[in-house]
Amino acid sequence: MKRREFITMLGGAAAAWPLAARAQQPVMPVVGFINGSLPDPLLQRAASFRQGLTEAGFIDRKNVGIVFRWAEFQEYQLPKLAADLVHQQVAVIAATGSTATALAVKRTTSTIPIVFEIGGDPITAGLVDNLEHPGGNLTGVSLNAGALGRDQLSLVRDLIPKAATVAVFVNPGNPNSGTQARIEAAARALGMRTLVLNVSQESGFDQPFATLVQQHADALIVGNDPFFLEWRAKIIALAEHYAVPTLYSSRPYVAAGGLVSYGVSITQGYEQVGIYVGRILKGEQPADLPVVSSIKFKLVINMTTARTLGLDVPPAVLARADEVIQ
Repeated sequence: MKRREFITMLGGAAAAWPLAARAQQPVMPVVGFINGSLPDPLLQRAASFRQGLTEAGFIDRKNVGIVFRWAEFQEYQLPKLAADLVHQQVAVIAATGSTATALAVKRTTSTIPIVFEIGGDPITAGLVDNLEHPGGNLTGVSLNAGALGRDQLSLVRDLIPKAATVAVFVNPGNPNSGTQARIEAAARALGMRTLVLNVSQESGFDQPFATLVQQHADALIVGNDPFFLEWRAKIIALAEHYAVPTLYSSRPYVAAGGLVSYGVSITQGYEQVGIYVGRILKGEQPADLPVVSSIKFKLVINMTTARTLGLDVPPAVLARADEVIQ
């Protein structure tokens, strides 16, 4: 079965069931879930979303239906997918994976409650005006990955004490506004220089890696973005080929052979989205639900990769790691 046929079947099955269910059980609420990525690498996140719904008292296919929509990294599809969910008159929309997804849904409806999950600052992105009292029809979870910039750079310095230049991969198609500026400010405070490289489907990864090698970057930080997660095998292979110590945003990279990850627990973020969707289904208003940003940070280290790179991981770093992969 081809990948697109699989995705169509997955999305179609999820959509067809709620429509049939509503004919038999008109009181059952239906929730829309939209993501700019592929369903394949995000099934764990969808499971975390369902777990959050369950914690709020809603079980998929028992007392709530879920319609899944995936843009497959085709950002131009997001408005169409959002409009489809609005046309189906879903009760709440979970807009996950990127700021672009959340903005597309916001532009599509001002009445259906929206719970977003993004990596950047929701105020700077224009999603809400206030974190404690969002107002309007939006609330959600901000993983605020950009605020981790200083901690990530400090970790690079712990692993590579003489590191002077750190390359940073940024996806220009994901408008997590302010992330780049915060990392650059953190680097200046630590006496380091950043080499920011825009990486997209069009640019590919070979040229950015060649550039950072030419510029004598001592390490690389891969930004928190679904696009990079989808291409993690390619990134890890090139990091190994060029022997570039690389810090990632989440555990799947390290489990696949990456050196180290330090970032928020993304699955916990999706679970919180599910909890908020459940609370809204029970009658609470998104305007009254504060944006959540206190998501646990996790440090994961791959010691096999560290040894391959000739890095001596300090005992203090190992001591604070949540997981060490041997």
